[in-house]
Amino acid sequence: MSDDRDIPHTPQSPDTGADHVIVSVKIEEALGAAAMALICLISIGNVLARYFTNISFAFTEEFSVVLLAFMTFVGASAAFASNEHIRITFFLQRMPRPLRWLCELVTVLVTTIMFAMIVYYGARVTYDEWFWGETSPGLGNSVWLYTIWLPILSIAIILRVLGRGYDRLIRRAGSV
Repeated sequence: MSDDRDIPHTPQSPDTGADHVIVSVKIEEALGAAAMALICLISIGNVLARYFTNISFAFTEEFSVVLLAFMTFVGASAAFASNEHIRITFFLQRMPRPLRWLCELVTVLVTTIMFAMIVYYGARVTYDEWFWGETSPGLGNSVWLYTIWLPILSIAIILRVLGRGYDRLIRRAGSV
């Protein structure tokens, strides 16, 4: 069995890297908590209205879906910042250090490319919705107000991924 200090990326490891984060993860945690609270309030309000009046607020789904997507992207940003994103540590723990470093590099590159694509295509969709004046079916709001968060939060994720990549691959290259 290997020593926990040699295992990268485990939550039990004393070197999670969260102390090296320049911008506090509390920002994402607060935004995620606010989104979760709003989803809960909207859902409770809808349940109470349906119970007492037998009428459902159809527009609540519109806000709930947007808030859920927002919360997912904010959570992904926080996970990358605190090095708690999904990975297969079973195999990574058994690799030699140079191969761990290579896996970390591939993770940073692939994740950055994926979210860069989301930025690009999300920005195109947002622009098209703004240009054509598309409105939501429930409330009639401009749809671009909902989709603009996709590229914005993807940029935040990219910055977090690159920050973790710099920390793990360059600044502390020997400890990966």
